[in-house]
Amino acid sequence: MFDNSEKTDIKELGEFGLIAHLTQSVQLTQASSVKGIGDDAAVLNFEGKKTLISTDLLLENVHFDLRYVPLKHLGYKAVQVNLSDIYAMNGTASQITFSIGMSSKFPLEAVEEIYEGALLACNKYNVDLIGGDTSASHQGLVLSVTSIGYADEADITYRSGAKEGDLLCVSGDLGGAYVGLQLLEREKQIFLENPKIQPDLEGKDYIIERQLKPDARGDVVELLRQLDIKPNAMIDVSDGLASEILHIAKASNVGCTIYEDKIPLDPMTYDTAREFGLDPTICALSGGEDYELLFTIPQADYDKVKNQLDITVIGHMTEASAGCQMISKSGKVHPLQAQGWNAFK
Repeated sequence: MFDNSEKTDIKELGEFGLIAHLTQSVQLTQASSVKGIGDDAAVLNFEGKKTLISTDLLLENVHFDLRYVPLKHLGYKAVQVNLSDIYAMNGTASQITFSIGMSSKFPLEAVEEIYEGALLACNKYNVDLIGGDTSASHQGLVLSVTSIGYADEADITYRSGAKEGDLLCVSGDLGGAYVGLQLLEREKQIFLENPKIQPDLEGKDYIIERQLKPDARGDVVELLRQLDIKPNAMIDVSDGLASEILHIAKASNVGCTIYEDKIPLDPMTYDTAREFGLDPTICALSGGEDYELLFTIPQADYDKVKNQLDITVIGHMTEASAGCQMISKSGKVHPLQAQGWNAFK
């Protein structure tokens, strides 16, 4: 992947030299960041707010494949995947720590690409990089990101707050990341069989970007605030729509009914799924990695969201005994099952 003869060996810098090199241009912009990189620990001050913290671990050949994932995109995605959890609590993301474990095959320039992507995400989402670590790894590339945010106690939204009769809403569209992954995997197999054949990704930019460079929906959290809507429950769609619905239903002790024809699908997602012989609805229900926000709101707030193009009402919450189900386009009832991505399979 790299021509190491023209690259800088990380051993020339050492661990502390590497950290200093990667973080030399990092600047703090958040008022809550009292002390960032450069001491034994960062110091934060949220002045009476509740602190939100989330951590994600990304492992090579489990969560990503470097044969088609550009390093800059990987750094970007690693950050936004983590920020998505803060937004799913109806909070404001403010800081991250970013740690890398890598093998000796990675030159300095490769690590710089990862950090470039991470800092691009930090700048876009207005968060500070306040710390992290670097280490040698004998198990491939490892990324660990911890995100930190804040919210007023009254604004925090848990999975457990859904009420019977609530409307179930989702932002954006679903299934694109999974279908984009299928496209990338197909092109990888073709390349492995014949390296002379160039990838055929023309016209598929949207679903490729949904997989390689998704965006956390902090904008939706802000939109809900502008609409004066406090969701009763919320979760980000990382493991597939069905799995996330079941998480909310279980935590809130309610059931749910959704309608297949209401699930938002981009035309490119729909058409490409069909090209692969896949059911687009299944891609949305079980695909994962869309990082949209799934939330419930009181029926009284329907008029506030009905004309919002980026929010779709897909169903409603019911009594727990009714279970979770989907009404198909033909009117048949199907029980919802969690068949999303599982790292341990």
